[in-house]
Formats: sequence, structure tokens, C-alpha cells
Amino acid sequence: MIFTLARRMISEVEPRLLWKFAFNFGLKGMVSVERFKRRLKQGVHFPPFLYISVINSCNLKCQGCWVDVQSPRKMIDKATLNRVIREAKRRGNSYFGILGGEPFLHPDLLDVFDAHPDCYFQVFTNGQLITDAVAQRLRTAGNVTPLISVEGSSTVSDERRGKLNVLNRTMAGLEACKRAGLITGVATSVCRTNIDDLLSEAWLRRLIDLGIHYAWFHTYRPVGPQPNEGLALSPEQILQVRRFVVTMRSKLPLAIVDPYWDHNGEALCPMATGVSHHIGPSGDIEPCPIIQFAKESIHDDRGIYNLLTQSAFLKDFREASAQATRGCVVLERPDLVKAIVLKHAAYDTTSRQTALEELDKMTPRTSQHNPGNEIPEENWAYRLAKRNWFFGFGAYS
Repeated sequence: MIFTLARRMISEVEPRLLWKFAFNFGLKGMVSVERFKRRLKQGVHFPPFLYISVINSCNLKCQGCWVDVQSPRKMIDKATLNRVIREAKRRGNSYFGILGGEPFLHPDLLDVFDAHPDCYFQVFTNGQLITDAVAQRLRTAGNVTPLISVEGSSTVSDERRGKLNVLNRTMAGLEACKRAGLITGVATSVCRTNIDDLLSEAWLRRLIDLGIHYAWFHTYRPVGPQPNEGLALSPEQILQVRRFVVTMRSKLPLAIVDPYWDHNGEALCPMATGVSHHIGPSGDIEPCPIIQFAKESIHDDRGIYNLLTQSAFLKDFREASAQATRGCVVLERPDLVKAIVLKHAAYDTTSRQTALEELDKMTPRTSQHNPGNEIPEENWAYRLAKRNWFFGFGAYS
């Protein structure tokens, strides 16, 4: 199926965009990971992949969202974004995940993409602001893949995302991406209300018909100021997600992303492995998007490399999390998260300033870590990529 997917992309995507993807993301991404692994041997942790929430504002209000989308606008200005990207590039980084809020509300985002033709950007978006004009700008840049969030049927989408006609507007963005010939993905936060609709071969075949090239399945995490614990999956359902992903990878010409298991099917946390950290819309450097505490900010003139490699807070989070679980430390051990925050006197990066209280109210639950029930990768390409260039790296040894 890997070769069938390659034929699909060759026929559906402009060669220049494929080259940008293969070189900026593929080849340079692997080189970045190799540099990361060499640094690890020296005890230096600078992640090969940075995730940046460029703005907190959003045109939707999704259930369980931990971002302060209704608060006064915070965003990282263009000059600061460009500086952080340039500094990371000097360390070999070429891939950047762009999050929000809704990233396309950032007034200078497209200019940032244009300024870095030697990088590759994945934009986590609801797709509703991707017009034909925006899609053409992305095509011209050639170094961007939109990852568009779809949460289920029209009824489920409206309920989950807090507005009416959400799915139709999202599909309009998908269609604009297809007309522009972009490499496009669909992300789904799998929960109890959409697992039957979206964890199906029929749904993936529909995505293929829509011109989608990859799907990203992640499981709903009840965090933030209004967590909906009723949406959280059971341990059996999380295994169902993993089994479905592994099976479909060998069956359909569609790439399927899941960053929370390694090639042997063992759970992992990208934050604990050190492969990624998160920069919030105020510039705060956080362990991951759902741990909204920090000790450092990109507005500090020490530079992103020094800030990340010299942070005792991030180091403690990586090590303590890896010792506690291979899964999500926030879900399994909110008490440990709070203890590390208090130990380092880390500050709350939210506008609401209630993140510690939210940890106190959380009910510990299982995450993707389910010892004895590992489901290894079956497809050779995924096994090869995960073993060598994605995620594990001995963090749990």
C-alpha cells in the first residue's frame, strides 16, 4: 500500500510540492533526528521537532479545549516567529508544527511560511479559513501541509465544536486544498461519540475519495477548565484505536499517523522522549501543549537552543514522566505534574490562571500505556520509520 499511496500522491500533487515534502520534511527531518540522537549521547536535549501555538484565538469553541480561545488575543509576532525558526534551523531543525487556537487567524502566518522555503510546516487547523486564495498561497509556498480537524458527522461536529454547520464549512476548506493540489491531512480526536463513525474503513475510503493523503488519529484527553470525562475512551477502546490503525496501514493507500506508540506497539510520550516540546501563544516554553506551565520564554534573549537545553524544569519533566509511565503523565499522574510544577515554581501560562486547580480536580485514568497488550507495527515502512527516526530513542531505558 505504500507504493499505491506514492502513486496517488504523484498523480494528485504538483511535483514541486512533492519535492519540498520529500526533501524538507523527509530527508532533512531524518538528518535532524540523527543530530538529535547524537546530542542525546552527550546529555543534550534539543528537540528535532518544535510545536508552536502561534495564536490563542479561534472561530470555534470545542468541548474540552484547553486553549483560552475566548480570552483577549495573544499571538507570537512575525519577527519573533521568524527568529525562533532561524535559531532552530541553525541546529538542523526543518519541521515545525503550527497550532492555535486557529492558526490561520494569525495575520502574518502566510508570510512566515514564505520566509522559510527550506523548512516544512504542518498546520493544525479546523480548515474553515482555508479559502481558494489561502490554498493558492500555500501552493505557491510549497512547504505547508494543512492538517484539518474533523470530529465526526454533522451532528457530532456541531456538538463537539460549539457552532452550527461546522462540518460543511470544514469540508469547504478540504475541497479548496484539493483544488490547489496540496498534501492534505485530516486529524480526528477519537472519543466515545465519534469512535463508531470515524474508526471505520468506510470513513478512510471517503477521505481517499476527498483527496486526503494522511490521517492522524489521537485520543480525546479530558483536560482544561471544562473537561468532559464522558468523552474519554476506555482502555479497551484505546486498544481498538491502535488495532484499527495498524490494520489499515497495510490495507489502504493512506498514510496514518499515531505518535503515541513505537514500532513494537509500546506506548510512548513525545515529550518524555524529548522529541518535541511546545511554545505557547505568549511565547512560553511548555513541556507539551496540555501542560500549561513554564519557566522559560522565547522572549528571553538567551535564544531557543540555550533555553531548551538548559531548562531544569523541562529536564525534570522528561525524566520524571519517563520513570512514571510510558503513557500520558497528565492523565495518569496529575499529582506528579503538580509536584514538578511546585518544585520549580513554574508559572501558569493560561489567561484563566486556574491550571493548578484543574490538576487537583482531575481523576487519574489510564492512557495509551497498557502493558501486556502491545500491538506491534505490521507494515515494514512504518516499522522502519518508527524504529529509526520517530519517537523512541531510549527515553525509558
